[in-house]
Amino acid sequence: MIEKGFSQPTDRIVRLKNQILNARPFVESERAVLVTEAYKETEGLSAIMRRAKAAEKIFNNLPVTIREDELIVGSITKNPRSTEICPEFSFDWVENEFDTMASRVADPFEIPKDTAADLHEAFKYWPGNTTSDYADSLMSKEAKDCIANGVFTVGNYFYGGVGHVCVDYGKILKIGFRGIIEEAVKAMDAMDRMDPSYIKKQQFYEAIIITYNAAINFAHRYAAKADELAKAESNPTRKQELQQIAKNCAHVPEYPASNFWEACQSFWFVQSMLQIESSGHSISPGRFDQYMYPYLEADKSISREAAQELIDCIWVKLNDVNKTRDEVSAQAFAGYAVFQNLCVGGQTADGLDATNDVSYMCMEAVAHTKLPAPSFSVRVWQGTPDAFLFRATEVVRLGFGVPAMYNDEVIIPSLQNRGVSLADARDYGIVGCVEPQAIHKTEGWHDAAFFNVAKVLEITLNNGKNGTTQLGPVTGEMTNWHSLDDFYAAFEAQMAYFVKYLVEADNCVDIAHAEKAPLPFQSAMVDDCIGRGTSVQEGGALYNFTGPQAFGVADTGDSVYAMKKFVFDEKKISMADLKEALDANFGQPVGAKAASAIGEDLTEDQVYAAVRKVLNNNNSMDVSSLKDQVYRTLETNKSGATPSKYEDIRRMLDSAPSFGNDIDEVDMIARKCAQIYCMEVQKYTNPRGGQFQAGIYPVSANVLFGKDVAALPDGRPAKAPLADGVSPRQGKDINGPTAAANSVAKLDHFIASNGTLYNQKFLPSALAGDTGILNFTSVVRSYFDHKGMHVQFNVIDRQTLIDAQREPEKHNDLVVRVAGYSAQFVVLAKEVQDDIISRTEQNLTASC
Repeated sequence: MIEKGFSQPTDRIVRLKNQILNARPFVESERAVLVTEAYKETEGLSAIMRRAKAAEKIFNNLPVTIREDELIVGSITKNPRSTEICPEFSFDWVENEFDTMASRVADPFEIPKDTAADLHEAFKYWPGNTTSDYADSLMSKEAKDCIANGVFTVGNYFYGGVGHVCVDYGKILKIGFRGIIEEAVKAMDAMDRMDPSYIKKQQFYEAIIITYNAAINFAHRYAAKADELAKAESNPTRKQELQQIAKNCAHVPEYPASNFWEACQSFWFVQSMLQIESSGHSISPGRFDQYMYPYLEADKSISREAAQELIDCIWVKLNDVNKTRDEVSAQAFAGYAVFQNLCVGGQTADGLDATNDVSYMCMEAVAHTKLPAPSFSVRVWQGTPDAFLFRATEVVRLGFGVPAMYNDEVIIPSLQNRGVSLADARDYGIVGCVEPQAIHKTEGWHDAAFFNVAKVLEITLNNGKNGTTQLGPVTGEMTNWHSLDDFYAAFEAQMAYFVKYLVEADNCVDIAHAEKAPLPFQSAMVDDCIGRGTSVQEGGALYNFTGPQAFGVADTGDSVYAMKKFVFDEKKISMADLKEALDANFGQPVGAKAASAIGEDLTEDQVYAAVRKVLNNNNSMDVSSLKDQVYRTLETNKSGATPSKYEDIRRMLDSAPSFGNDIDEVDMIARKCAQIYCMEVQKYTNPRGGQFQAGIYPVSANVLFGKDVAALPDGRPAKAPLADGVSPRQGKDINGPTAAANSVAKLDHFIASNGTLYNQKFLPSALAGDTGILNFTSVVRSYFDHKGMHVQFNVIDRQTLIDAQREPEKHNDLVVRVAGYSAQFVVLAKEVQDDIISRTEQNLTASC
């Protein structure tokens, strides 16, 4: 039976939601000042004790804020949707943007002058003392060159704390923080003092005890604040709410939750304190329905409506968490993304269907709040009830880009293949964008790097060069290739070279976090750190991985197929002509606007300098090629025509069948190109003793890092966005949603066990009525039957997006799926908006 519609949110939820939508994000300085003071006071102590003392100072002194109408309390910042700074990881980029962060293209934050002054003073302590400084000192010149030339970036953990974790929320609900302290004391008392590891483990346990006592005090400070507000409150209803909030915070999370409201409050304290301890994003609630449902079921005093409002309040609080990044990274993560992935459905550890009332209430919360966070996900397997999938589809057609859907039949065996037990694999959750992990037992280092497969293709086509720089190994000029085998030999050699330095760079950052910034609060909630006496960052988790993700797979596959078809098979284009066309960017004037603007009355060097500046210091083209392009551009401006030779070649290449249309010959090439990356990555291990595992997902980096890639043999001009995740190139999947999904399913999702990301965009009419829901769920079931791992949807028409781009003030509440997350459309950079607009609009027919 298909349900009809959703209930209306309460007035409270509408007001809380509007606080988020209307908030002006600020940078705040309190945490930065407190952590700096703590580090100055703890010179000479071990890293883990310094972290404990820093957490203690922050939890004891961070301002306590209870916002109007809140039922669930605990705020990281004074202002809604604002951010604190964590200078122990990196800081100089913040100072460099004091005057520009409020006006930058992506994710602007205001920094008041007094805040900037406080941060400037705090930052004086940190040069040479950050994790990023240490990681940089460990990294080779070759690895840094790869980063500087756009092959990969490890900026996520280089600039911030380690996130991408799902801790044991259910354990805290059962035993409370006091129970964690008792576990640490018991483990410390049981140690043999003659054991060589005694002192280091003892320091770890002491750090947990210090941190968790301070965390208990943090909650008690909220109890006192709520009590203070209650005494001054004249509205009897709000007074009673504040009194109950005070009681809740006095009891949880110190002790086990005794009812559903306390369980919700305890959950939120854990979530917010994890964010306070470090700046790692993608701290994900995991299987929320599984650990919350027992408290709802047992609480006979709460109505369904009251329980729903509490879950709605949690949804709003998840949107209050924010994070600032440097200007370039902000473009890659555009939309104030924090990636708190909350997952429902799927199966239990013993293989039974896990769907419960909270699973459905979470879907209701999406409809009530209509906000970007959390990154809401559902797990689907052969035992998923039709009613659950139908309800999830109803949420999809609301148009907020959620839920993303994950296939148990692929993810569970892929985790088992990495050494995860069957029970733990069945109990997986999703963290960050799309990354599966055995919840509260894994340090996955997901999102450890962005790796640009299309850039490696470009470098392969240029015999290891990026412009005039010999960046990779010499593997032969493309004009000397006589078959596709020659290309693959060169491509695999380049891939091996660049993955080697990707691994080195990731391991340098990994070591820096282990030695300078272990996290005792987080570690105590991850198995089996207490048992092993070791922090998460030093290898205390049961499962340890590093997961760098690739993008540009479809661009690479289509390019290789185009070479196969037109150069090697049909011989319609010579390799020499192809190279000339690529070097000329198909005659398209990358710098046309610049050239026409500056005119032709300048010297050659002045023209070159001006265009180089406009091209934003693009290093993918050598000086002579760029000058040639400028002259062609100027000639084009005179004649009004693009050189026909290059345009004819581009049109031919662009006419080749593309990945995304269920054509085996094309799809198998894309599969092979992705496998080359994945298989190379999995050869390596990390400092925590775990394996590297590949993922294929881009956040929104396909737009940003497309700027680093020159023209490709699929007809794509230089600097254009790349395909996102495992999705086909924008506009190239022309045979309908089933054909597109069949192509994506042919990729080896089992080997890409760090996650794959597939975006589809549907017209709203495609999901209309019961017929639309039935057709849509059939497409999802078919894709998953063909062993696709993940799919997510935008249900919106192109004109609505264009209207929102033109008149953002009228579309403030328009939420869209960007990549592994949703965001307000109007806050995205225009180029990211354009990328979403350009995605193929699919429809559904009976034949689907």
